[in-house]
Amino acid sequence: MLLRNNIPLTYIFGKIKTELFFVIAYSLGIVILYQNFHVTRISIPIAVPALLGTIISLLLAFRSNQAYDRWWEARIIWGAIVNDSRSISRQILSFVESPYDLEEVEQFKVRFIKRQIAWCNALSQSLRGFSPHKGLERYLDKKELAFIKNQRNVTVALLELHAMDLKKALNEGWINKYQQIEINRTISALCNHMGGSERIKNTVFPVTYSKYISMSIHLFIVLLPFGLIEYFGYMEIPLVIAIAAFFLLVEKMAVHLQDPFENKPTDTPTTTICRNIEKDLYQMIDESNLYEDLPQLEKAGIGSYYIL
Repeated sequence: MLLRNNIPLTYIFGKIKTELFFVIAYSLGIVILYQNFHVTRISIPIAVPALLGTIISLLLAFRSNQAYDRWWEARIIWGAIVNDSRSISRQILSFVESPYDLEEVEQFKVRFIKRQIAWCNALSQSLRGFSPHKGLERYLDKKELAFIKNQRNVTVALLELHAMDLKKALNEGWINKYQQIEINRTISALCNHMGGSERIKNTVFPVTYSKYISMSIHLFIVLLPFGLIEYFGYMEIPLVIAIAAFFLLVEKMAVHLQDPFENKPTDTPTTTICRNIEKDLYQMIDESNLYEDLPQLEKAGIGSYYIL
């Protein structure tokens, strides 16, 4: 996905517009009642919301840090996928060779590398809850498509095809055992990256922790006007709105970062990463012209990008 450097304020505050409407109406109502009805002149020491705000700030800081750690771990994993995709392609191109079956060997190399591109795209799609089969016909031949058609986990099936081809290359004498071990080590690394991504995707951030922080923020917002009204009068309305917006935005930021594979603008940009992998790998097999039709494929729904 693509994110501009200057994110529009309408997008930022659009995430909390419902809460802001409530804060505006609530703080305005408190001021009107306080100024016009003596029986509702209730105020509390400013130290009470200040103490509560300090505690909530610490909780939000801890939660934001944990959410960012999840997002950053996902980005590290996908950075490793880029490196290992290039590495396995380089290994296939440099290790696999035969003086007798030149055409078959070349077809083997191209098929293997295209399958690696398919694996990256299938993993990206599955993590975001889309069909992992979508768009794979561009990279796989009919036999490979038939093999993965009824497989529950497409990415595992593609790595299995990698292993089958690696065994074939060893049996045909295209690689030796030491080269086979090196390539297999890279395949194992790809499997580890897939498992790491799935762990982040399937591990739910503690719901009770999020709920408690949300309840604390709402309690803080409810008490805040009573702590400020005696000092600021009507001027407390923009002050309450600004303080409440800050706490609500920080909470929303943590909520969005904690799930980096939910197809949101704050996600790990797996689609863009897959596109870059595709460009690099096609360049390695000298077929760089094949990725020039990607913009048209994006319009057709194969690969999606967020542009804020």
